[in-house]
Amino acid sequence: MFSWDDVRARARRHRHLGFLLVDSAAWAAGLFAAVLTRYGSAPDRDRLAGTVAAVLLAVFLQAAIGHTRHLYRGRYRYASFDEIRAVAATTGATAAGLFVVDVLLSRHPVPASAPVMGGAVAMLLMLAARYAHRSRAMRRRRPDVRTAAPVVLFGAGEAATLLLRSMLHDPGGRYLPVGLIDDDPHKRRLHVLGVPVRGSRQDIASVLTATGASMLVFAVANAEAELVRDIRDRTVAAGATFKVVPSVSELMDHSVAVDDIRDVQVTDLLGRHQIETDLHAIAGYLTGKRVLVTGAGGSIGSELCRQIHHFQPAELMMLDRDETALQAVQLSLDPLGRLDDPAVILADLRDAEQIRAVFRTRRPEVVFHAAALKHLALLQKYPGEAIKTNVLGTQNVLDAAEHVERFVNISTDKAADPTSVLGYSKRITERLTAWTAGRRRGSFLSVRFGNVLGSRGSVFTTFSAQIADGGPVTVTHPDVTRYFMTIPEAVHLVIQAAAIGRDGEALVLEMGHPVRIAEVAQQMVQLAPEPVEIRYTGLRPGEKLAETLFGAGEVDRRPFHPLISHVEVPPLAAGELRRLRPDGEPRAVIAQLAALCAALPADRWERAAS
Repeated sequence: MFSWDDVRARARRHRHLGFLLVDSAAWAAGLFAAVLTRYGSAPDRDRLAGTVAAVLLAVFLQAAIGHTRHLYRGRYRYASFDEIRAVAATTGATAAGLFVVDVLLSRHPVPASAPVMGGAVAMLLMLAARYAHRSRAMRRRRPDVRTAAPVVLFGAGEAATLLLRSMLHDPGGRYLPVGLIDDDPHKRRLHVLGVPVRGSRQDIASVLTATGASMLVFAVANAEAELVRDIRDRTVAAGATFKVVPSVSELMDHSVAVDDIRDVQVTDLLGRHQIETDLHAIAGYLTGKRVLVTGAGGSIGSELCRQIHHFQPAELMMLDRDETALQAVQLSLDPLGRLDDPAVILADLRDAEQIRAVFRTRRPEVVFHAAALKHLALLQKYPGEAIKTNVLGTQNVLDAAEHVERFVNISTDKAADPTSVLGYSKRITERLTAWTAGRRRGSFLSVRFGNVLGSRGSVFTTFSAQIADGGPVTVTHPDVTRYFMTIPEAVHLVIQAAAIGRDGEALVLEMGHPVRIAEVAQQMVQLAPEPVEIRYTGLRPGEKLAETLFGAGEVDRRPFHPLISHVEVPPLAAGELRRLRPDGEPRAVIAQLAALCAALPADRWERAAS
């Protein structure tokens, strides 16, 4: 029974032979054109016979040489640079072979110039045929102008090119790019994949009107906050929708595509960081290693697991006391989310014996210690819990890590000149890590950074919940500032820092410029569908107006990476922890933490603790 599907299937199987026929016709046209040009008239019978013989020989050589180069066996994408090189090499070799045969024969079938001139014409025709075929295929793959929404892209760089290619190669696509906008004067009148650059940011409103586009996509993968906000404001003022592509750190495992386009977030409006990574250094200490992440269910821990997973460790062990959070991070790595997977470890840092058993049986070689209590106001009320988890829990992990190659303690900027329970406890963990570094063979270090947007309980999630409830959004003080970084960016630098950190020191991540919390609130309120009130409540106990990344006496040295500083940390012996009484009255416990953090002498420590 006749079927068009069978015909099309056979055509697809033999389409590569179709190009051999095209190339054969190109050689025939090229050689006849060369002979006509040489003699200026139609060839007589003998010359015609010689030309036909030359064409047959050229077709044979083209097929034979092309077969050895897989030119007619489907190896190359049509009209790609690889196929162009193969066509040029095959045609050149065919022309050379034809020339040698013609010279060696006593009676030349064609003029000596014919193989060279004919080969040039033939190659031009071959490439033109391939270009026409590919152009026709690309036109068929473009989005349907009747259903796709016209969009304008801001940016004409690499990210925009990748996004354009993704848009233009999707017949069922939602978007049809109709113009580009870029501030670079050298890109004026430039066409990228056939889409023209129509102006700069000052022309956004007119370009949107002229093209009929109702959406602008910000297609710069890494940009300053001021640029994102300016383009967003201009787009909204023009009555269009503003969307963005993710930053490079969010796209670490793939190139930007249409599905990555999303609504603008406060993280975009606060700025993005361009992070350069030494992949060889990272792969050297993670690939093929047994890696353990404590606090794996948390915001930082789960992102650590996802990024470490890309470096193909021999084993990735995820430890947490929260079974629901463990399942969530497991699902992000394995769609089956099997909780009986040995990669998932349910354990509590406070249980020293259980932690020792984990290290003894699983033998991790690299440890990222991200588990901690981190809510400043809550820990001020319950300082004993900070001692039990942050301080004693960390010491339990350090005690168990006898044979690790690298230990990374995740700290915070609040450990620099601390004034809160959270800061005291994390500074103590830095010092305990430094003390352990002097007594173990492996490398033990800390990494210190500021607030991360999007972490559980962060100001970002708090404001989001308040906005969802209709407000008010509560800010402690109009002038309070904090350092901010997105979770992927922070973790990216943590992994990089661990590759270059030296024993016992603390590595301080570059957080950019401090941002006013009130500005974060204002940006989020602007994104809200309804007006929301911002209310100031006053600083809480232990809270600073402005955080610092470096403590008194610490020097900002960056010997290996422009975004990572190295500071010395004075060690604190684990035996000093015996002084702590976590179950005492909160004010006394806070005094104990402050005294131990400052390494006061025994008599002064006792007075402070009492």
